[in-house]
Amino acid sequence: MNRITKSVLWVVLLLILVFYPMLFGLYFTNIFVIFAIFALFAISFNMLLGYTGLLSFGHAMFFGTGGYATAIALERIEGLPLLPAVLIGLVAAIVLALILCPLLVRVSGVAFAMLTLAFGQLMHVLAMKLRWLTGGEDGVGGFPIPPFNIPGVVSIDMTDPIKFYYFAMAVLGISIWIVWFITKTPFGSVQVGIRDNAVRIDYLGFKVPQTKAIILIMSSGFAGIAGSIYALFQNLISADDAYHVGNSFAPIIMTVVGGVGSFFGPIIGSGILSIIDEMTSRYTERVDLVTGLILILMIMFAPGGLTSLFGVIREKWFGKKSDKTAMEGDS
Repeated sequence: MNRITKSVLWVVLLLILVFYPMLFGLYFTNIFVIFAIFALFAISFNMLLGYTGLLSFGHAMFFGTGGYATAIALERIEGLPLLPAVLIGLVAAIVLALILCPLLVRVSGVAFAMLTLAFGQLMHVLAMKLRWLTGGEDGVGGFPIPPFNIPGVVSIDMTDPIKFYYFAMAVLGISIWIVWFITKTPFGSVQVGIRDNAVRIDYLGFKVPQTKAIILIMSSGFAGIAGSIYALFQNLISADDAYHVGNSFAPIIMTVVGGVGSFFGPIIGSGILSIIDEMTSRYTERVDLVTGLILILMIMFAPGGLTSLFGVIREKWFGKKSDKTAMEGDS
């Protein structure tokens, strides 16, 4: 696509986001917020798996830590503004990543996956046991949601679902754009190099463990932002919402369905699974069974995800049209 076409598409997307609540109502607006939260969560996971080749089975520990940090801060710090509360979630997830980095960055493959799974389950156990801090099974809920306030300029009530939608879209949209920008920088190329051939990257002078640490910290930070917005949206965060192993596998399924290594793959996967979850839950409670069947079918028939499937279809379609045009030109 040329630059004009891309600009038009971005303008159309922006207009859809602006008028979405008016077009589809409050119920579907809330569903869209959940989709956007998990889209950022899946994108942060794809920074590890798709771009660096690190499979994490415990990525929810960063998501949950961001959510818990924001909820606890709002519950215990009177008068805490909204943006600092989100930043606290971001910093908490980054601090957790910094603590785990010295061990995680020295391993890869199955060892990395198992260690992240172990640490994720450890965080789940701690959230259940430290009731004085996390509320145990009940979680942290009912905390005050401060307004979005710019002193002397504007104060917007975030308890209004529509107004919170615009705040969430702004924070999540900017975060997704930053991740996209990172993938287009030379650092993004280093990420892909580590995934494809870590030894060669080391020969080029890049310190692989330290680079992995930076990637893990960035990935955890964006997952923490997603968790923070999730806690604000639900006005509740519990151990199962935050650290359950199913929450760690959610971004894996979204990324695999959408396409590993494709930036827009996790977004597509999150959208598809959100639609399936909404449609399936109307007829049966076995949503996980349907999701599992879809994952199996994708692995069997489209292991590269929907983005690769679209690419194959586009290549065949436009390839045939190009061949036909060439034949007509020759005749």
